[in-house]
Amino acid sequence: MSNVLPRLPSKDGEPAWEAAYLLPLQGQWSDEDFLKFHTTQMAELANGRLEILPMPTLKHQRLLKLLLEAMETAAPQGSLVLFAPLPTKLFPGTIREPDLLYISPEHLPSPNADYPTKIDLAIEIVSDGLEARKRDYEDKRLDYAKAGVAEYWIVDPKDQAVTVLVLIGDSYNDHGRFVSGQTATGKLLGKLSVDVDALMRG
Repeated sequence: MSNVLPRLPSKDGEPAWEAAYLLPLQGQWSDEDFLKFHTTQMAELANGRLEILPMPTLKHQRLLKLLLEAMETAAPQGSLVLFAPLPTKLFPGTIREPDLLYISPEHLPSPNADYPTKIDLAIEIVSDGLEARKRDYEDKRLDYAKAGVAEYWIVDPKDQAVTVLVLIGDSYNDHGRFVSGQTATGKLLGKLSVDVDALMRG
């Protein structure tokens, strides 16, 4: 691939290079750069690199609604259950946006905080496409573990499965992979249980 920069102005049918030149180079995005950009585009920041996210589908949002109801029922008084879009600062250079997150009472952000910086449980609903699957199964597994997120649930509509990961030390152990006929449970919230069949019916 050529390293020669495209000539300006952009031609019809080409990307809007003029707009691209207003943005930081890949690998050089700061948290502040990302949060300015995020106001108009669904995206995440991973190790200083901008990642554009797919728009949620109707199925995705139905699953999110059911999971939100289950988590709100299970969450203890004084805790916080929130859903995307909400940038979550995991560590410098990486801002993820869990579809659903839980913050325990002891980790509640201050009333004046714009974004959470410490979460206890993250849930991601896997979107279509190899890139989205890699992001949720591999990249975010590493990022959430590095950030000390105690539990990570991966809800996969394609495989009709829910994977629950529990943080042991600085990495995740498989707590369970729950499929049709089973009820997904974790360790952090004893009252949180999700019937996989009912969930996938949406």
